[in-house]
Amino acid sequence: MTTPTALAILCGIFWTVAYLSIIRRSIRDKSVGMPLVAVCLNISWEFIFSFIFPSSKPQLYIRNYVWFFLDSIILIQYLKFGKLNFRQHSSKTAFYAAFFSVLAVSFFNMLFIVYEFGRNNSATYIAFQINLIMSMLFIYMLLSRGSVAGQSMYIAIAKMIGTACASVSVYLSQPSSILLAFLYVSIFRDRTRYARCCCCGTQRKHDRMGAAVHGASSEPVIVALEG
Repeated sequence: MTTPTALAILCGIFWTVAYLSIIRRSIRDKSVGMPLVAVCLNISWEFIFSFIFPSSKPQLYIRNYVWFFLDSIILIQYLKFGKLNFRQHSSKTAFYAAFFSVLAVSFFNMLFIVYEFGRNNSATYIAFQINLIMSMLFIYMLLSRGSVAGQSMYIAIAKMIGTACASVSVYLSQPSSILLAFLYVSIFRDRTRYARCCCCGTQRKHDRMGAAVHGASSEPVIVALEG
């Protein structure tokens, strides 16, 4: 087994862990674990490169099938929890219209790019472009919510390691690409920033919980002294 292939398999493992962690946290927190555009881009890429333009390498197309299945669950969770989390949608009709319009644009835009430039020339570039967009969207979602609902350090670390493995794997095969080099660095920078945001958010959550516990425990003493 070559080094790029081994790294590609590791990428699949860590991203699978990230997806499973997102699903678990979404169920636990009853919250969306992935932004709308990220869900639509992910499911579109996985459908196109699993069923329309599948890879010839078993380790890659099996990985893509697994990812498609897990992202389908994340998509269902978005439809279930999204209406509760994003109340700016005034009605269910507006919510579903926004979702399916973003999904359609994501899918057909990606599909036409593949037809225009070919599978081999587009799959990797589209994947890393999606990764960069996702990196920024996850940071925005975390900051706009002001909480780590649906997120965790496990998700952040798994995504960071998975993407790093993919970056090194592709770099070993295509070391001369300036665009891909830019994407590697940009994604890693944003993945690191996202991990820091998750860490700070988790710490604030623990601090608030600790303050609430101490406050609750001290209240009966104050009441007893006043009595």
